[in-house]
Amino acid sequence: MIPIRSPQKPTPKQRPKSPERGALTKRTKPFAPLFANKNLVSSSAIPSSSPAFATPAHSLKPFQAPAPAKAAILPILLPPPTLRPLAFRTFTKKYSLTLTSTALQELASFIGRHCGSGWREEGLAEKVLEEVARSWKNRNGGVIVDGASPELKDILKTLEGNMSGGKIVSGPRGLTRQNSLMLETSEDAQHSKTRLGLRPAALAREDSQSSLGMSSLNFAEEADDDHANDARRWLKVIHAFDQPRYTYNITKKYFEKETTKPSLLPPASHKTEAFRNRFNVIHQRLLRNESFQTSAVAGAKGASLRKTAAGNVQTHKITPIANLLGRHASHHMLLGMLVILPAGNLAIADLTGSIALDLSQAAAIPEDSAWFTPGMIVLVDGVYEEEEEHATKGLSGSSGIGGTIGGRFQGFFIGQPPCEKRRATLGVSGPDGGADHTIGGGFGWIDFLGVGSERAVGTRMRRIEQKLLKRPAASLPAATDDDMDNPFISHLDRGRGRMVILGELNLDQPRSLQALKKILGLYATDPEGSTPMTFVLTGNFTTHAVMARGSGSGSGGSIEYKEFFDALASTLADYPTLLTTSTFVFVPGDNDGWVSAFSGGSAVPLPRKSVPALFTSRVRRVFSAANAEAGLSGPDAGGGEAIWTTNPSRLSLFGPTHEIVLFRDDISARLRRASVRLKSSKPSAADGGVGEDATMSGAIPPAARDDADDDVMEVDESKPRPPAAADKEEDVPYDVHAARKLVKTLLDQGYLAPFRQASRPVHWDYAGAMHLYPLPTAMVLVDTSAPSFCVTYEGCHVMNPGSVLVTGRKGVARWIEYEVGRVGKVRECTF
Repeated sequence: MIPIRSPQKPTPKQRPKSPERGALTKRTKPFAPLFANKNLVSSSAIPSSSPAFATPAHSLKPFQAPAPAKAAILPILLPPPTLRPLAFRTFTKKYSLTLTSTALQELASFIGRHCGSGWREEGLAEKVLEEVARSWKNRNGGVIVDGASPELKDILKTLEGNMSGGKIVSGPRGLTRQNSLMLETSEDAQHSKTRLGLRPAALAREDSQSSLGMSSLNFAEEADDDHANDARRWLKVIHAFDQPRYTYNITKKYFEKETTKPSLLPPASHKTEAFRNRFNVIHQRLLRNESFQTSAVAGAKGASLRKTAAGNVQTHKITPIANLLGRHASHHMLLGMLVILPAGNLAIADLTGSIALDLSQAAAIPEDSAWFTPGMIVLVDGVYEEEEEHATKGLSGSSGIGGTIGGRFQGFFIGQPPCEKRRATLGVSGPDGGADHTIGGGFGWIDFLGVGSERAVGTRMRRIEQKLLKRPAASLPAATDDDMDNPFISHLDRGRGRMVILGELNLDQPRSLQALKKILGLYATDPEGSTPMTFVLTGNFTTHAVMARGSGSGSGGSIEYKEFFDALASTLADYPTLLTTSTFVFVPGDNDGWVSAFSGGSAVPLPRKSVPALFTSRVRRVFSAANAEAGLSGPDAGGGEAIWTTNPSRLSLFGPTHEIVLFRDDISARLRRASVRLKSSKPSAADGGVGEDATMSGAIPPAARDDADDDVMEVDESKPRPPAAADKEEDVPYDVHAARKLVKTLLDQGYLAPFRQASRPVHWDYAGAMHLYPLPTAMVLVDTSAPSFCVTYEGCHVMNPGSVLVTGRKGVARWIEYEVGRVGKVRECTF
């Protein structure tokens, strides 16, 4: 018989081949879509040997084992108290982290949902907690693990996608980096490791740890980028209004980042919070000093402390002012702010109350080494005396806690709270500050400037500095006077790492522009690649507040003010080499716009904004034209730039390695006007002839301070003195003594405006930008009321160039040349 075939089912020769085979069959006439049988193109899982069943004509696929079924986990409700012991051992004991109740709740919910009933017996919860703690540490999350933080939620979300059957499918290092699970490589071997969450061999552990904590610096390989080989690319100007705001939490003993939006018109309670935060920062810094430690550890370090007659180490204890109630004729040490009572008397106040202060018999330790003004936080050692009517009846003061306590405090010694070195604050030591030189404690994981923390990126940044500046950051000796003036010194050692700091530049004086031309001409002749990295120009850019005395309709002041900057632009245009290879930073003064329009040149609130772009547009065009002519136009071309910053502001070089504070204020004159009279055994040399019998100090009482020889500041003097004469206080020149006195006062206070709000107002929400904690590596303090100096105190190098035009010397210009990481030098030239 001849089999009858259905017309709808073509023979194998007529049937088109499967698309999976990849070959095309030639047909004389295509099928109409209406009559096409869609079932013919679908492949059969069980092949048939009979063509009558229309077996698809395709090659057999290799047999693949079915994917293993995902282990099913029955979620459970895990109470947080049940998980607390295991979480405590992992987070607190092993990683020194503190879990909040909300974080413990999040972890318990996550483990109960993904680990099920085997969280304890199979050890699943321990591995999850280990991975979460390690990821939190690598992300620089801080000491406190908060359940509401987006970092913890992101870690749990990433971990959730890499768990199967309650186990983490990635390797032990899979989550040590934030994006390690999303890495992609082109090679199969690397791809398999990346897919499983393992770290590829191309990534080193040290580089991964060093890249954590960065917020604005790019850590790509710098060797492949020609522009990244320039140290200036690692320079960042941090404005005061952009600086991260931190508040010290006395309960957690850690700095917390402020998340609320700041305001120039905040509520009145923010003023109290600003004082409270400033007091807490100094108080915790003071308790870290060995003179105020009463533990056995402090006793082991007591070799440098003075001892009593019995041979025991004497430590000190700070008494809150409220605790003086009912303790008549008892000896105490107080830490508080000097304030003026409504009656005009001097008092000292802390967070618990205030009390009238009698300093008629007080002596400063060491003598005449610092200023004391209302608004400063000081240490006072003395005796509490109750009022006579209350002392006879056994009663305490009538005002009670929180107000002014009755009686008075008779001070015998007064001093500044001792300063703390930057390395001690950050908890690192050693010449390179690497991870192998940690000493514990400190706030090394805090990113105070938004450029990365010291523990996270400090080691790598120092390696980059050594590579780009061609010298170790801390191994070379300090530059001497002969080195600065020697024309044969290699530019490779001190060329690109230089900063030229010009003091007050009054553009309304023609001689100032002549002096600027002379200074820029000296550096414009430097060889290519050795020009200074940065030029810092500070105000006041006009001698008087021009904006406040406009003529006629009031527009004359602003027009005249803009003409001064146009003249500056014409001067800068003559030096295109500097405009294309250096960064010019402009810091305003109190006479600059817009704030001088309503202040008339008086003290304005700090921090203050930069000079408006309306007046500086031509200066910016000069830089743009010079870069375009040199072919360096573009954001990544590496040309020069002009940055108009705030007052104060900060320069960050190589991340947290170098922090340079820029501040313009006549602090010395304000200190002399507001200083407190103290008992003096000799006339003060730094009084400036104001007739004040003041003996100021910057340390704690005699039994608590170290030897005076260890606290001598290094001063750059124009004329070196013999060593024998340098050790005698009476032989110290006036300029040197005034410089030491000013520097010690500011750095011990750790605050740029240690005055009353009426004398030097500060924006309450931006008071964090005024703090000097941790101590910067260098500080540019432009003070025309103080002599020019370069002083190093507790590792912080402070420089004051004064005014560009030297007072009393015609045709002489003065500035400071600072070698980053070393010392500055006061330079002069004639024009």
